[in-house]
Amino acid sequence: MCLAALTASLATAGCGYALLGHGISADPSIKRVGVPAFRDNTGKAGLEQKISQKVIEELLKRGRFDVVSESTGVDAVVEGELIAFNVAPIGFGESDSGESGATQASRYSIALSARVRYAKTGQSEPIWQNEAFTVRDEYDVGDDPAAFFDREEQAIDRLAASFARSLIAAMLEAF
Repeated sequence: MCLAALTASLATAGCGYALLGHGISADPSIKRVGVPAFRDNTGKAGLEQKISQKVIEELLKRGRFDVVSESTGVDAVVEGELIAFNVAPIGFGESDSGESGATQASRYSIALSARVRYAKTGQSEPIWQNEAFTVRDEYDVGDDPAAFFDREEQAIDRLAASFARSLIAAMLEAF
């Protein structure tokens, strides 16, 4: 019985499956990280502030770094530029306008794309970068058209948190 278990474990050890990531890629010499406000090319008011703040909060949650909102006096810098913010209807329902057969959008998709660069201060080569880092979310409008903006703001808050969580994971973990 023991021989069979040993044979099975040896056979599966060489099965060819391997984890492609290389684990944590944080440079131990990086103690202080700067996250200046992301530049905003989307025209969505206040978006760069929400994203920048969530990125700072997510780095602080990792507990390895002292994080500041400036690029001077730091070991590394996270620089970002918001390049696209899109809201598009993806679900439709009957309109309450009283018109027969009229439809209105009832569900929206929201997407944010950014260029992000994480680099050690004084080095030209980045530790990590992505020219089109993108996250998406969806939200329902419901029956009250006045609720559209409230639901959109809630979705933007979720999107900002998801953006920061995914970004920091991509930057610090080599997966």
